[in-house]
Amino acid sequence: MNFQNKRRFQILKQYIIGWTIGFIFLSIVRGEGTTELGSVKMDLWEAISASLFMGPIFGSISAIGQIITEEIGYRQISLLKLTLLRILFDILFLASIVILAYFIFAGSISLLQFAFEPGSFAIYFYILSVDIFMYAIRLTNLFLGGSNFWDLFRGKFYTPREEERIFMFLDLQASTSHAERLGHINYSKMIQDCFIDLGVVLENDAEIYQYVGDEAILTWKLRDGIKEQNCLNAYFNFKKQLIKRKDYYQKNYDCLPHFKAGMNAGIVTVAEVGKYKKEIAYHGDTINTAARIQGKCNELNQEFLISERLKNEWIDTYYDFSPLGSIELKGKESQTQLYGIHLPKSK
Repeated sequence: MNFQNKRRFQILKQYIIGWTIGFIFLSIVRGEGTTELGSVKMDLWEAISASLFMGPIFGSISAIGQIITEEIGYRQISLLKLTLLRILFDILFLASIVILAYFIFAGSISLLQFAFEPGSFAIYFYILSVDIFMYAIRLTNLFLGGSNFWDLFRGKFYTPREEERIFMFLDLQASTSHAERLGHINYSKMIQDCFIDLGVVLENDAEIYQYVGDEAILTWKLRDGIKEQNCLNAYFNFKKQLIKRKDYYQKNYDCLPHFKAGMNAGIVTVAEVGKYKKEIAYHGDTINTAARIQGKCNELNQEFLISERLKNEWIDTYYDFSPLGSIELKGKESQTQLYGIHLPKSK
């Protein structure tokens, strides 16, 4: 299963679980110590059984709306307009719920009577609130990236802890000349497009840690980055994606953006930081070294450099390693053995 399908399945699973829980909660609230005013009357366990049936159906419909929003709407219209479209979708979604419920549960009354029965508006308000709440959680998760929302919610990194990780620093080349030539607005649009295309690295299990100006920082847990050469593939897949969209970049920005990368692995400390803007942050020499390695790309005439520490993780790889000798990195007392990474010449 490729990343796109995995992401869709993840959204589908989250919405089905969320909607099922939402319906069960409604069943409990309405089923204990209350009297139904409408024509549909169910005891608690009947309502819970109906929730287990209805939750996956409406969760799937809601998930489809979210998938369409993310895949078609993003970068085409503003977040405000996306939210308004989502509310319109919710109204249509609610209408479909009423119609389906009418054919399943209603007796001899008309559809209009069924839709406006006493107590119905409270249910409609609840359903809209659940969908908007799940939409807001999904947006928050997208802003934080990966599983960071749930990690923060669980307090996983409230106390600093150590992890063995890989870090890659990606830096746009000739950024100053691009900015001067394009102007700040078009230059920023180009950066936006580049970082949207950077999403291809998620197929290689990369976590996009930070965007810093025209630079992006990727990270992997060591075992995830080493597996199937994910951390190496990520760079070349990103490069391939930019080349694939060459005509778009040439038409809009009169250039093909090119990024150079430096990568290192080692122990880092991870912790939850901030009170009013929370973030999961990594600290340690491993990250600083990765940044310094990336800074040597131009000097060594290389587009992708890695440390000996990381190179030794592979006995045999698809890629060619070019030893560049021991290099002195700024702020490091000892020299670091660096390797250039290249696609095999035969490919």
